[in-house]
Amino acid sequence: MKGTTVHVFVACLVVLGILLSNTLVESSYGDGDVDYCGKNCKARCAQAGVLDRCLKYCGICCAKCKCVPSGTYGNKHQCPCYRDLRNSKGNPKCP
Repeated sequence: MKGTTVHVFVACLVVLGILLSNTLVESSYGDGDVDYCGKNCKARCAQAGVLDRCLKYCGICCAKCKCVPSGTYGNKHQCPCYRDLRNSKGNPKCP
């Protein structure tokens, strides 16, 4: 009986550790909120020729995908959802 109690206690500690680590460790992906999307889209669109359009579509893509690739161009492999979104003409939707 004593050994079983120790195993249950250890199992509870492991589960508790997993739950706490998920809440304390910040993910590399945003949660789709305005602050995350606004900040990262501003950086992504910093060199865009048409800034307002870039920010609009980046914001739409970020809200849906909850991530924005790093840099001002490329790196879309970092966020497959962002990379794969298409407009009605079949062209990439996200800047």
